Amino acid sequence: MNRSAPARLIYLDNAATSYPKPPAVVERVATSMTERGGNPGRGSHALALAAAEEIYACRALAADFFGISAHPECVIFTLNTTHALNLAIKGMLGEGDHAICSDMEHNSVLRPLYRLQTDGRITFDVFDTYPAAGRRDSPTAPRRSDGMILSSLASRITPKTKAVICAHASNLCGATLPIERIGAFCHARGIKFIVDAAQSAGVLGIDMTRMHIDALCVPGHKGLMGPQGTGMLILGEGITLDTLMEGGNGMDSLSGEMSLEAPERYEAGTLAAPAIAGLRTGMEYVREVGVERIYRHEATLGGWARDGLMALPRVTVYAPRQAGGVVLFSVDGYDSEDVGRMLDAEGICVRPGFHCSALGHRTLGTPEGGAVRASFGWFNREEDVDALLRAMRRIVG
Repeated sequence: MNRSAPARLIYLDNAATSYPKPPAVVERVATSMTERGGNPGRGSHALALAAAEEIYACRALAADFFGISAHPECVIFTLNTTHALNLAIKGMLGEGDHAICSDMEHNSVLRPLYRLQTDGRITFDVFDTYPAAGRRDSPTAPRRSDGMILSSLASRITPKTKAVICAHASNLCGATLPIERIGAFCHARGIKFIVDAAQSAGVLGIDMTRMHIDALCVPGHKGLMGPQGTGMLILGEGITLDTLMEGGNGMDSLSGEMSLEAPERYEAGTLAAPAIAGLRTGMEYVREVGVERIYRHEATLGGWARDGLMALPRVTVYAPRQAGGVVLFSVDGYDSEDVGRMLDAEGICVRPGFHCSALGHRTLGTPEGGAVRASFGWFNREEDVDALLRAMRRIVG
């Protein structure tokens, strides 16, 4: 395609991956490749040992970051959140088990459950996060509440319920779930609790111990500001899963079986050591800035964008009562892809469509062509909101 590049690119797609990355992250990846280029756990030479030290340091930081500081071995490196969720869901659920997820889940939760149910291994149900009459948050609609959400969850429990899986924060809008209350609910009933933290890790505080989370699935490349190709499954103490894949891990090489010890049991093959080094630096950066400060900044920008978009004719904003840096909207008379292309022509990066969340779009009642998502990050500024609103005023005429 031949077209002039806009003078300044405005990146509003942080729910997909954060951009830009802190310069220190880029530098740490390069240093890992040039100075610590050995294969961790595959040798006793200096480069392999240096890489292994880097990997362990990242595990220890992640364990402390998410409230299980005494158990860095429970931090398992994955390719992304989807990989972590597949490992947790398929490794935890067995023949005849029942699972429950929310009506706002990403396909990284829905599709593994759907596959297991289609194969006849499990059954699953979906609990409501919005009252049926209030899914588009009209002024007269009933408000969602923690009590309503927990009541809907409780109504889906059966004697065979093994696990509840839900997103901490939606990838479509600012909606969050009361995971501390859901965790306590599950813990009191002996039900395992799996949390998708794709949109909350690094933006909202998460303490696995206090929140009774048995498996936390985390991206490295979003709120934690690490490179793409990084993620983590962090298990609660005493949780052992079936393996999703098998292979070499540097341990028990003469045995045909995977070790029972975490994390090696779940980390078959060579780890992405340079990317994990960058993830460590990303977490250090987030900790230095402060999770609460990051959330306030993103939520402020998201609030300004919601208010400005709601003032425009023919624009519908979904879940406008919810705070946070993710804003979902549609324009009457335009397909979401058309709006996305028009914004891209003005140098504004957003994501149109269905955002890998059929459940969430159905819950929010978006149009047949989906909706447009603008998602703000730490490096966005007020002028980015202004640019989005100016462009949208031109689009709606």
